[in-house]
Amino acid sequence: MKNQSESLEHASVWQYCKAVRMPAIAANFVSLAEQAVKENHTHIRYLEALLALECEERDRHAIANRIRDAQLPRMKTLEEFDFTQAPQIPAVKIRELAEGGYIERSEPVVLIGECGTGKSHLATGLCLAACRQKRRVRFTTAAALVNELVEAKQNNHVRRMMARWQKYELIALDEVGCVPLADIGAEFLFQVISDRAERAALIVTTNLPFSEWTTVFPNPRLCKALLDRVTDRAHIVETGTESFRFRRTMERRKKKP
Repeated sequence: MKNQSESLEHASVWQYCKAVRMPAIAANFVSLAEQAVKENHTHIRYLEALLALECEERDRHAIANRIRDAQLPRMKTLEEFDFTQAPQIPAVKIRELAEGGYIERSEPVVLIGECGTGKSHLATGLCLAACRQKRRVRFTTAAALVNELVEAKQNNHVRRMMARWQKYELIALDEVGCVPLADIGAEFLFQVISDRAERAALIVTTNLPFSEWTTVFPNPRLCKALLDRVTDRAHIVETGTESFRFRRTMERRKKKP
């Protein structure tokens, strides 16, 4: 009779947890109750433990959702970045940025250097750090963003698309300058960046010195205005000229018999 009564109680608690969407409590209330009895915990301590589990589970889900929504090209963390192979990159500065102060202050981060020097890895790592802080993040290439907006223009959805991009607390624009942009594309990119100036954070990676941006942004005035927005109050990190990937490939070849 006692076992039947307990089963009914458990089923009732499980249903209540389902109704209020507390899956972690539903999955753990029995085992934690047994532990509480064994260790002579108070009812308040037991309730605290249950609620802590639920909060931890919600945090995990929130972070996982942020990472999924960020559309990162690959999962590369700052912990995985080998700063010993890139002494010119200020590790202390990157770790400071990972704390998220630049996002709160709506400051840009510009990672500038040759291909293969770790720009995209650092940008991805900073985005992951922001996702772990449960911030709304989006990673894209400059070309992909422009293509998306050009398509939206063809469908008369530009305003809606711009509103969607404005909702992100952090946008990472990878490979700015890799592909020359037509006037309409450059204008769209300027609009996205301009809308975020002093309002929301931005990460830009580029392999072009600022003096060469006119080669991909044909309108000199627009290029100047774009650079003004990107560099104002920016954290500029130079990643160097020697490609990690090329050096790694050569080292592997040397090791082969």
